[in-house]
Amino acid sequence: MIDTHAHIYAAEFDHDRDEVVQRAKTQGIEKILLPNINLDSIQPMLATEAAYPDICHSMMGLHPCYVDENVEQTLTVIESWFDKHPFIAVGEIGIDLYWDKTFKAQQEKAFITQLNWAKERDLPVVIHTRDSINETLQLLAKEQDGSLAGVFHCFGGSIEEAKTINDLGFHLGLGGVSTFKNGGMDVVIPQLNLQWVILETDCPYLAPVPHRGKRNEPAYTQLVAQRVAQLTDRSLDEIQTITNLNANSLFAI
Repeated sequence: MIDTHAHIYAAEFDHDRDEVVQRAKTQGIEKILLPNINLDSIQPMLATEAAYPDICHSMMGLHPCYVDENVEQTLTVIESWFDKHPFIAVGEIGIDLYWDKTFKAQQEKAFITQLNWAKERDLPVVIHTRDSINETLQLLAKEQDGSLAGVFHCFGGSIEEAKTINDLGFHLGLGGVSTFKNGGMDVVIPQLNLQWVILETDCPYLAPVPHRGKRNEPAYTQLVAQRVAQLTDRSLDEIQTITNLNANSLFAI
């Protein structure tokens, strides 16, 4: 299996990262994809990738929660990294209006700028959206010229939103929310087109049941796969095979 979204470079893993990676391997996790979030996360992310080159693959991008009045300078530094290191995707990028709408215009501009990076470099994009699905979809629809591909990570929306995302040529990243009783995904997941589904943890956040509220980790991708299999009346092997093919194709890994 592939954990397509994991922040195992975060400080929460500094005391036991080796054990976390080993547990992931024991649970059949073959690849762990690392999204960047800001300037401070670049070095820890690259160090983690270098420490586990057989399993970790890095992305590069600016998370919308770190967009501020200095966004132009930040994006210049972020973009320069594409000439220094190979990355599998532009991410994670998007729009987040949950905490603060102060820099909404800057977030939208940064999102478009980074979508253009993906076009120029023929890379997929990993999209973060929170309290902003309509704004994100509208901008993406305007920018989609047939060359953009990617995933809406941590998807927890409606079947209508899922279909709109798929129609734009984008995948759905299913994670711990898929296992929550009050998450609403038990109704949505059976209706999804599995050809557009990939798996993730978003660790250390959003641990699946029965670990909800605790630190998440890549090994728990297995629990997400089990829940998707249960909800779609498929075998675990089928879900693993389908989502692996989808992730390998999308990220060219």
